[in-house]
Amino acid sequence: MSSQSFIPSTVNRDLQNERDSASFNSEEFAAWWAGGADALKFKRGIKEYMYKDFDKDEFIHLHYKSHQEISEFGIANSIKVAKKLRQLQAERNPGGTDYWPTLFEAPELWGVHLAGNPFGVMYVMLVRALKSQCSPEQWEEFGKRVERFEVSATYAQTELGHGTNLRGLETRADYDRATDEFVLNSPKISSYKWWPGGLGHASNYCLIMAQLYIDDQLKGPHMFYVQVREEGTHEPRPGVHIGEIGKKMGFIGVNNGFLGLKNVRIPRTRMLMRHAQVHSDGTYVKSPADVLTYFAMVSTRCIIARNCALALAMASTIATRYSAVRRQSPINPKLPEPQIMDHVTQQLKLFPEIATSVAYRLAYDYLWDLFNVTSSGIDKGNYDNLPELHSLSCALKVLSSIDGNAGIERCRLACGGHGYLNSTNLGNLYVNLTAACTYEGENTVLLLQIGRFLMKSWRAAQKGAPLAPTVSYFAEIQRNPEFGEWTGSWENLVKAMQFAAAKKTELAFQSLSKRIANGESEEEAANHTGIELTQAAEIHGRAFVFHSFLNEIVGPKSKTRSSALNRVLEQLLELYLVNVTLKNLSDILRFINLSGSDLSKLQTRLETALTKLRPDAVAIVDGFDFSDRQLNSTIGSFDGNAYERLFDAALKSPMNQKSVPKSFHEHLGPFMKSNM
Repeated sequence: MSSQSFIPSTVNRDLQNERDSASFNSEEFAAWWAGGADALKFKRGIKEYMYKDFDKDEFIHLHYKSHQEISEFGIANSIKVAKKLRQLQAERNPGGTDYWPTLFEAPELWGVHLAGNPFGVMYVMLVRALKSQCSPEQWEEFGKRVERFEVSATYAQTELGHGTNLRGLETRADYDRATDEFVLNSPKISSYKWWPGGLGHASNYCLIMAQLYIDDQLKGPHMFYVQVREEGTHEPRPGVHIGEIGKKMGFIGVNNGFLGLKNVRIPRTRMLMRHAQVHSDGTYVKSPADVLTYFAMVSTRCIIARNCALALAMASTIATRYSAVRRQSPINPKLPEPQIMDHVTQQLKLFPEIATSVAYRLAYDYLWDLFNVTSSGIDKGNYDNLPELHSLSCALKVLSSIDGNAGIERCRLACGGHGYLNSTNLGNLYVNLTAACTYEGENTVLLLQIGRFLMKSWRAAQKGAPLAPTVSYFAEIQRNPEFGEWTGSWENLVKAMQFAAAKKTELAFQSLSKRIANGESEEEAANHTGIELTQAAEIHGRAFVFHSFLNEIVGPKSKTRSSALNRVLEQLLELYLVNVTLKNLSDILRFINLSGSDLSKLQTRLETALTKLRPDAVAIVDGFDFSDRQLNSTIGSFDGNAYERLFDAALKSPMNQKSVPKSFHEHLGPFMKSNM
């Protein structure tokens, strides 16, 4: 088969017309989205430098490899990325860390980690955990070695038999006074660590969450730094049973593994002891706050919220560009086939996902600021913000993964049959993001944790006690239990979502209290009230996203943007608020009286918002500033030559390198002849 490329060097005319007719400058949007013109320049410089030495067709070839080949490729490719980042650091800022290792798992480099990054957990979670949980001496002794990648390591918490319920973990770490060591064991198969990225064959150290026992007395989950493979030979250490868990839906080259331990001894000083300590005589010093043990998970949930927003923005970019070049199904039979983006039903598939990407990205910005404030407070012994940070990080992790997952699938469906091809990258985005509904806290379990926070907050509001900022609206609604006038303004829509969240919380609180009064234990009552708790938690999270989106678009920061950009952002805000309100009418109508006219106006506003965004849709997704190498999509490239790229990718299939396959000569041909 010919390897000739069919891809033109010009931009598709329809796509270029979309850009030429936009009402705003997509470069200004890109600078706003990146966090400023300097940040945009920095990110573009990284992408230009990092992608030029990587084969742009490797993504197409990757899915034809075997599982073992993909795993080997994932490790080799990620090491190549690490070497190039180190080189970039040495060239631009020797001795710094702004490029290496900071950017190793940055979204700008997702497109070079084609099979996923088997060392991603090491930098997204493990290094952060070591920095926050190590004593200064421990960080100097072994933490810095991990950060410098002198050893490879991962974070092992989930077990074959336990995930989100950390108190149920079965891995044991018993303190032996005689040797000043901990003895680690996996008592049974369900105790095996299961799922950590890079654990299979890419790590020689591991940060293990295990139950601490002193004199056979349980002290709860603690972190232990354990060597699992020899540094020189990479052979498993004595007592270590380690391997890879097998092929998965996504993260195909991340080398997720299992780990079993049998009488593995480590020095006492390998338990992370910044907050909790075990002295040589067996004296146990409890952490000042239990949640500090899980603080690394909190930071990871923040990052998941960001990543879900960006993954949805990538899918939106691919589907929107494709919808601008695809022509089909005449609206007026007397006219040529229109761009499918002219169909209002197609707009409803695409534009809300663009707006949702923006909404969650802005909510993440607030969350990350809160995380940094809380981290600084912890350094000074102030733990006041921890409950709110925990609740908010859970809420955004849950909602961004749920909505991102559904949104990417909606974008795939918007691309018809072509969206089903691996070469479009929509399937890869979907299977990677759907995992976020489970890892770092299964979504339903996290909603229940938020529900407990809401119950405590509602009780505090009843007593007139201080409330965390994200639940401060509880106090107002308890003082004024009637919603008031429905105006449909943006502020009114935010108030409506908060009102519904407060009322759902009140109902859950009443149900919980009634069950306890009838003799159920708090745990039984919470279980039986679980549906109401999760519903209240979800709508509370949506109320927060509403509030953060509104504040960013109409707040003081709007004065730094042009009127043209503000107009587009306001249209995205309008679409998001109205669309999500319509989707949650069952809760809103339960507590707020809306007339038929009010509902009709909301439907009209939805359709109007789609119409207003139509001329600017391509320019908006251009403003997300994803390079073609980041998107890795035949139908989402900047030039819009979707059909040619689809055909070019098909020709590169190994099956098309010979005109007649081996199976014809060995099976198909002989079988057909046998029937003559």
